Amino acid sequence: MAKHRIYTTSVASVYRLYVAKAERKGRSKAEVDQIICWLTGYDQPELDAQLDQQTDFETFFARAPALNPARSLITGVICGVRVENVEEPTMREIRYLDKLIDELARGKAMDKILRQP
Repeated sequence: MAKHRIYTTSVASVYRLYVAKAERKGRSKAEVDQIICWLTGYDQPELDAQLDQQTDFETFFARAPALNPARSLITGVICGVRVENVEEPTMREIRYLDKLIDELARGKAMDKILRQP
């Protein structure tokens, strides 16, 4: 079975869409960055470097310094898929990120988005 094309898509190309979505709803780039750093363990300079290098999603998550253990608390539907039921690990991480950005755009408070175990 061939890999989904999102695996080879650069995070930077989707990142700008995440930021645009957040900003359209009155949220900020800083909040998008905070979510990504919370999820992956990248700090801001590391995140910026990954974006500058046009790192693809598969590599981005494989290199993530410390995937947040609280990410397993992320539940719900994104793009018609229940995130907690996604079997493939990298796709699940991508869906987690999509879900968090969606929650941000819907106006959810940051302390609720950044789940605590």
